[in-house]
Amino acid sequence: VATTLNNIGRVYFMRGEYQTALRLYLETNQIRKSILGHDHLDVAATAYNTGQAYHQLGHFKEAIQYYHEFLSIARKRLGHNHRDVAIILKYLAQVHHELKDFDQAASLYQQALSVSQSAFREANPEVASILNKLGNLLYEKGDFDAAIKRYQQGLRMEQALLDPSHPNIIVTLTNIGQIYKQKGQFDDAIRCYNKALNLQRLSLPPNHSGIAMTLSTLGLLHYQIHDLPNALDMFQESLMIRRTNSGEKSLEVAATLNSLGLVLFKMRCFTISLDVFMTSLDIRRSVLGSTHKDVAIILYNIATVQLESGDEEEALKTYEETLRVERTVLGDDQSDIVASLQCIAKIYKSRGYFDEALGYLEEALDVQSRIHGKDDVTVAQILNQMGNIYLHRCETRKATESYSCALRIFRKAGQPDTDLVLEGFDRYNMSVCHPEAAAVA
Repeated sequence: VATTLNNIGRVYFMRGEYQTALRLYLETNQIRKSILGHDHLDVAATAYNTGQAYHQLGHFKEAIQYYHEFLSIARKRLGHNHRDVAIILKYLAQVHHELKDFDQAASLYQQALSVSQSAFREANPEVASILNKLGNLLYEKGDFDAAIKRYQQGLRMEQALLDPSHPNIIVTLTNIGQIYKQKGQFDDAIRCYNKALNLQRLSLPPNHSGIAMTLSTLGLLHYQIHDLPNALDMFQESLMIRRTNSGEKSLEVAATLNSLGLVLFKMRCFTISLDVFMTSLDIRRSVLGSTHKDVAIILYNIATVQLESGDEEEALKTYEETLRVERTVLGDDQSDIVASLQCIAKIYKSRGYFDEALGYLEEALDVQSRIHGKDDVTVAQILNQMGNIYLHRCETRKATESYSCALRIFRKAGQPDTDLVLEGFDRYNMSVCHPEAAAVA
């Protein structure tokens, strides 16, 4: 009866009906303990199954309890270096990992790795799995170098054991690429993602969403190193796949169009870039509504293209619309609105409306100072902009004070004095190196 209940529970577990599986496993566990005692391997097997069901249901405390029950029996009956001990140590580590108990998870992964290496004595998929999970943990902790080391160990093992285009190899390559991306080592990241893409092209249908995702990541990496032609190619191919899979009105298509628009903007193809951004905006508004953060992002990009194209009037309207959406979605105390406030101020200054420009910059200064502190570099940039406006208004004392404060912040942050941009300064016989600007402490 117990075996039948256990087998039925396994069927429900495989179907994702974890609550029903759990009920059957608990009943099996009770019967087996009453007949076989507490240290029988069949009891251990049921404890393992019960722990898995609790794990899938997110009941971590109970999962840990039953995994430990399995571990205790397995060590007594099978020995400390048995493969099943390694497997349960890995699952215990996963639970602690999901609980963000990183130190305990790391300790358990290391134990699992040591036992699995002893149990298998040679390259094995289980060892590779533990190495990759340990890599994931180290990545989440921000220990990138250690994470790469574990991923690379896992990758070598996977390449020795698995088909060359096996999905596990692709995942590990992208994991390594992601860390290189985080570290700013874009060439190394591109190399990893290109290898992953080549394997995906061998193993997946040409319009698979995984290929589109890798293409988009490669597009972003090429964009980061200013390789715009390759970035353009990657985003265009990704866009074709996503349109085929999801239709014209999906958010994935909108996101890819936004990326494509940024590349075209950097290539100074303003008319095409604007058309692409507008298409992305239409999709986001139709799916998300008019007041969503992603709508604000695309509006900001559109305004920037309009400004660079020389259409200040339309740019001002679009930046103001961006700001309205940001205020609605984020409120008035979010650093996201600072960039919009600065851009609006820039246009008003360009058109000679200095009072209006200062009003927007004062709000930007207030928001940025409250959120990031008065020594933030963006605070210095805003003060720099204000100083230039004061200078245009012939308010030299205020201009000098603003420049001096900005310069002090730049110096404290280790930035060069040349980061201070002076407009019209040559018309005045004065020094920006105010005594207050000298100190960096």
